[in-house]
Amino acid sequence: MERPLLTVLLLVGLIIGCAVGSAYARARRGWTDYQTAKKSVPTARRGAWLLIRGVAVKAAVIGLLLFGAVAYAAVGSDDETAGPTPSPSSTQSEPPHR
Repeated sequence: MERPLLTVLLLVGLIIGCAVGSAYARARRGWTDYQTAKKSVPTARRGAWLLIRGVAVKAAVIGLLLFGAVAYAAVGSDDETAGPTPSPSSTQSEPPHR
């Protein structure tokens, strides 16, 4: 009677041991992954801020160029490219003949 009881206890112990061992391995792997991610956060944060700064600088330059273009168009240029306008002539025209 002792032999089957020992066998059952051994099987139950193996099943519980496998479950506990796999849970420990998952927890250990998760802790290692957490530590790796935790170490990479400052580097990723620094990179993200550099990208944001680059976009902000480009947007500011484009905004300044647009502001300058609008201001230039509003003021107009000093160069008169059309030239003088023709003045009306003072000559008398003959009445049309029929």
